[in-house]
Amino acid sequence: MSDTLGPGPRTRVRRLPKKASYDAEVIHQILDEAWVCHVAASVREKPVALPTLHLREGNTIYLHGSPANEVMKAIVRDGEAFVTVTIFDGLRVARSGFESSIAYRSVVVVGSAREVTDETEKSRVLNGFVDRVLAGRVSEIRPMSDQEQRLTMLVAVSMVEASAKISAGPTDDDSDDQMLPIWSGTVPARLVFEAPVPDTNGAMASGDLEVPASVRALLGDE
Repeated sequence: MSDTLGPGPRTRVRRLPKKASYDAEVIHQILDEAWVCHVAASVREKPVALPTLHLREGNTIYLHGSPANEVMKAIVRDGEAFVTVTIFDGLRVARSGFESSIAYRSVVVVGSAREVTDETEKSRVLNGFVDRVLAGRVSEIRPMSDQEQRLTMLVAVSMVEASAKISAGPTDDDSDDQMLPIWSGTVPARLVFEAPVPDTNGAMASGDLEVPASVRALLGDE
């Protein structure tokens, strides 16, 4: 596996290139930490972007959706996918509005796309999606049925080129603004999970059951 995924002709960072990284490890880390990706395609000659979940294995990104999903069908038909993720890390509060911005880590991927039809690969990856969202959950729930697997379209995107862009650290005030008596700095942000709310549907209310290990681990109670 290559140590770099760029710069490529379609993912080269041209605006503020000092913020760019083409290192595969950096790109993989951001993809793995991001909760949601966006997939872009041309549907009936119109641009469409779709938010969805993703799972990375090596240089392959898996996407899933309904077999009727027009974006998924389009990237399989075209054999190519454009995938982006962004992680919001906080605010970079400068001494001017022009230099104020957000702290973020983002990735843009261009890759070849194929539908996953092998049942063994599909079952493994769909279970991987469950554990990717909530580690350990697959062992706590009933297995996916054949019908549910048929109702899910799985697409594999092999990364051809990719780039990361990272905005972090002190603000970029110019030297004159740095002399002004105006506060500047960063305001970090993070995703926080709160106390779980049990489901009230079904013959056995979840409130009568112990919170599973996967949820306790997510909350840091394990």
